[in-house]
Amino acid sequence: MSLLPSSILPLLLLCLLITPSIAFPKRKPAQQQHSFLQCLSDHSETTAIPFSRTFFTPDSSNFSTVLNSTAQNLRYLLPSVLKPVFIFTPLQVSHIQAAVICSKKLNINLRIRSGGHDYEGLSYASKTESSFLILDLSKLRAVYDIDITSKTAWVQAGATIGEAYYRIAEKSRTHGFPAGLCGAYGGMMRKYGLGADNVVDALIVDAKGKLLDRKAMGEDVFWAIRGGAGGSFGVIVAWKLKWQQVADKLDDDLFIRVIITTGRIGNGQSLFKTYFKAKSDFVRDPIPETGLEGIWKRFLQEDSPFTIWNPLGGQMARISESAIPFPHRKGNAFMIQWLTYWQDGESSAAKHMDWMRKLHNYMTPYVSMMPRASYVNYRDLDLGMNKGGNTSFIEASAWGTSYFKGNFNKLVQIKTKFDPENFFRHEQSIPPLPVSMRKRKRRGGVGYH
Repeated sequence: MSLLPSSILPLLLLCLLITPSIAFPKRKPAQQQHSFLQCLSDHSETTAIPFSRTFFTPDSSNFSTVLNSTAQNLRYLLPSVLKPVFIFTPLQVSHIQAAVICSKKLNINLRIRSGGHDYEGLSYASKTESSFLILDLSKLRAVYDIDITSKTAWVQAGATIGEAYYRIAEKSRTHGFPAGLCGAYGGMMRKYGLGADNVVDALIVDAKGKLLDRKAMGEDVFWAIRGGAGGSFGVIVAWKLKWQQVADKLDDDLFIRVIITTGRIGNGQSLFKTYFKAKSDFVRDPIPETGLEGIWKRFLQEDSPFTIWNPLGGQMARISESAIPFPHRKGNAFMIQWLTYWQDGESSAAKHMDWMRKLHNYMTPYVSMMPRASYVNYRDLDLGMNKGGNTSFIEASAWGTSYFKGNFNKLVQIKTKFDPENFFRHEQSIPPLPVSMRKRKRRGGVGYH
C-alpha cells in the first residue's frame, strides 16, 4: 500500500475536510451505567459477569483506588479533569468483546488501559469527550504457551514486563525479550531492535467485537498495531513475543544511556506517580558544546528537571523505517526524553509547563527537523489534538508526522479500512480519511498511487 500523493495536500488544505461524527442523544451517567450492565449481560456468552468485582462507578467505595491504580501522571487525576462514568475490568476475552459491542451501541467513548504508561493520560482521562468509560485490562495478565523450540510466548495485555520476564526465565535462563524501559524499547534494543520488532502475532478485538489474530486481521493491521498509536484500531488482547538469546558481549550487545539532572532532584521521590510534563527529540548530529551549555543553564533554572539520552544505532539502524510504524531508524544518533515534575498540583503547573516548552523551543536547531520527530510513547498533546468525534486529517498530520513520519499516511489508510466509523479514538488516535475523500478514491478522481 503506497502513501498519499503530495497532490492531495493542497486540496486538503483548501477544503479542511472533517470526518463527521454521528450525534446521539446523551444519557445521564446512571442511565449509561444501567444500560451498559444490561447490555453486557445480554452479550455474555456463558456465565454471568461478576459485576461486583469488575464494574466500578464514582459511587463505588474503591472507584478512586481502581482509577489511580496504574495512572502515572497526577495531572490527569486532578478534580478539574473529567472522570470516567465507570470502569470495567474484564476477566476474559468475551468480556472485552461484549464491552466493545455495548459501548458502541450506547455511544460511550471507550478508553483502553493496560499499563497506564500514557504520558498524557489518554488511557484514563479525556480533554475532548463529554463522557467515557475505561476498559481496564489489568486482570488479563497471563503469560502462556511458552515454547522453547520456537522461542515464543503469548503475553496478555495486562501483564507487566516483570511478569513476562519471570515466566520466560522459568523456561530458559539464556533468553529474554528486548523491552522494559519505556514502551517498546529496552536494554537490548541495539542488539535486537524494539519490542515491536519482535512481535510475531497478536489478538485484537475490532469495532464489531470480533476477536482476530494476525491472519484474520491482515498484514496491514498487524503492521499498524505494532507502534501505530495505541487505542486507534482496536483492543489488543495479547501479543505473541519472539524471545532472543541473551549474550555477554559488548558492541551491539551493550546498552548505555545518559541520565542528566540537577543536585536538587531526588530526596527519595519517584519520577512517576507525580505531576509531570514530558517531551522528546531525536538527534542526528552531535550537539555542539555551546548547545550543551545552554541546556545546563536552563536546567539550573528549573526545580526538578530530568533528561534521558538513549543511543540508537546497531540493529535499530539496520531495520527499515517502514518495517513497523516506528520510523526513527538509520541516521538517528540518539533519542532524548525531556521531563520536569512537581508535587504541588495545579498551583505551579503553568510555571513548569512553560519551562518545558521554552527548553523544547531552545533545542530546535540541534535536533531532527522536517519533521521534528517525537517518540509516540512519550506522548505530547502540545503537538496537537483531535477534537472529540471529529478528526481532521490536516490537524492530525501535525503530530502524526512527528511520531510516524511517512508511515502516518499508511496508518490513515489502514484506519479508514479497518475502523471507518472512528469508534476507537482519543486525542491523538489515527483518523480515518474524510468520507468525501473516500468517495473520490472510489470514483478514481483522487486515489493512491
